[in-house]
Amino acid sequence: MKPTTLIALSSIFAAMPALAQPQATSGTVRHIANANRVATFRPTSSGFIGGAQVYPWTEGTIYTAYTAPGLVTDIVLQPGESLIAVASGDTARWVIGDTTSGSGETKQTHLLVKPFSVGLATNLVVTTDRRTYHVRLVSTLATALASMRWTYPRDELLALRRKAETERAAAPVATGLSVDTLNFNYTISGDKPKWRPMRAFDDGQRTYVEFPALLGSSEAPPLFLVGSDGKAELVNYRLSGRFYIVDRIIDAAELRLGLKKQKIVRIDRFTPPAKRRDS
Repeated sequence: MKPTTLIALSSIFAAMPALAQPQATSGTVRHIANANRVATFRPTSSGFIGGAQVYPWTEGTIYTAYTAPGLVTDIVLQPGESLIAVASGDTARWVIGDTTSGSGETKQTHLLVKPFSVGLATNLVVTTDRRTYHVRLVSTLATALASMRWTYPRDELLALRRKAETERAAAPVATGLSVDTLNFNYTISGDKPKWRPMRAFDDGQRTYVEFPALLGSSEAPPLFLVGSDGKAELVNYRLSGRFYIVDRIIDAAELRLGLKKQKIVRIDRFTPPAKRRDS
């Protein structure tokens, strides 16, 4: 390359503006520090169960773990939760390992943390198959948490809701029913889809339509009342387990499902002939 070319290129580069380096303003740093401070939970006297600090789990919260040289702090995850990865801001001055306890649904992951010296601070990001934990690690002279774990209010609420739904589905269709008062004088006719009712009956006030157990895994057919003029109208009913419950006595009804190839199942109430008395 000729000297004149080198001079020309250097002139071009000299004329180019320097790339701006991103700088955090004091205001930005203050906002970040304030957000972190507000989001950080620290141990409280009311949060201890035995020697374990128990935090309520909240998304986006930073949880403080106090540690000390020569002592191991045990960070315990939710039973059944699987560890994916652990990342720390300072892996040179901290020993961070993991182990498990229990088996099956009670299996738990334990993160074992120990600092090399006093006055250290770093962060820990723990990802699992359920959530991400943000932990602030602080090393003190001789005071350390023996262990820390969490409660999970949302998960516990969902578990209670599922349990209630299961118990409600397994509960009797209605309480106070007497077999002597039940009327099973109903006929089932028409198409034979998989959801075809097994039987229908009433207790003198309400009508019950009993379906096969597979109703819960298939689309439920709507129920129509059929008048004496043959016209059908949708009737209000409620689903309890595998029963439709109608708060009235029905004489004729139809279950209909589908558009092009509609399946129709007919339910009719009949009065059996009176038994003849021998004279």
